Amino acid sequence: MATKETADIGAPHEPKEASIKAFGEIEAELKKQLVHLRHEHDKHEPQCFASARHVSDHQLASFSAEDFVLVRVATTAYGLILFGKLRIPALASGGGSSTPAYVHFRAFSEGPDQPALFHSFHTADTEDADGNKTFRSLFTADEPLVWFDA
Repeated sequence: MATKETADIGAPHEPKEASIKAFGEIEAELKKQLVHLRHEHDKHEPQCFASARHVSDHQLASFSAEDFVLVRVATTAYGLILFGKLRIPALASGGGSSTPAYVHFRAFSEGPDQPALFHSFHTADTEDADGNKTFRSLFTADEPLVWFDA
């Protein structure tokens, strides 16, 4: 598997035609997997989607290509890794850059003529001084889109 050290990752930029095409290829899977991720985290780490408790699964997954706001592409020996920042409209209505309203996803393609495949969503973990970990999968507009493995 490619790592941050072995891949050439580009700078963040607005999605271009190829990235938008890749997003279209995985959009249905993104929606399905985001709802699944929330259900799984609600069992053991409910804080992961705490700011989305007030929205239904349908609202959580009500994004479209217009909400795909940022991308980074990493070139590897075996294909392209796409990291995307996706606005969740149901959570963005609160306004302000500190409102958690984005998910970061990872997709893969063997090349520009090959279909994209969903890989994962980013879940950040933070450890406090007592060693307790907290998890979250929702990010703010200001948080950078960085390399993540799972």
